[in-house]
Amino acid sequence: MIDFDVHSEFSLSSDDSFAELVPGLLIEGEEVIGSYSTGRDGVVFTNLRVMPIDVQGFTGKKRDFTSIPYKKVTAYSVETAGTLDADVELDLVISGLGKVKFRFYNLEEMLEISRYIAKAIL
Repeated sequence: MIDFDVHSEFSLSSDDSFAELVPGLLIEGEEVIGSYSTGRDGVVFTNLRVMPIDVQGFTGKKRDFTSIPYKKVTAYSVETAGTLDADVELDLVISGLGKVKFRFYNLEEMLEISRYIAKAIL
């Protein structure tokens, strides 16, 4: 499992390759809504959960998939870009884990994900 005390902020770049890693982990009716890289690691958002992916080892073939259902999100905030900011942020407060920040470079992608989270927790 990813250590969220160490990795509590993720700067995300759109990357479909991480979505290709999760089909065997998805349940019936679950679909990927966003797939991102964050350096060597990745994050996949589905309509039901967020899955940070920790790429491990020298070759990167070993991977740890953490599953965080949106129903465990107790609060969230959306921060839009300012005049000098290029990124937008989605902060999630997750029961048992604390706060996790996701930085996006596309407002529409972040807003789509936040709508799924809102639907799950409100």
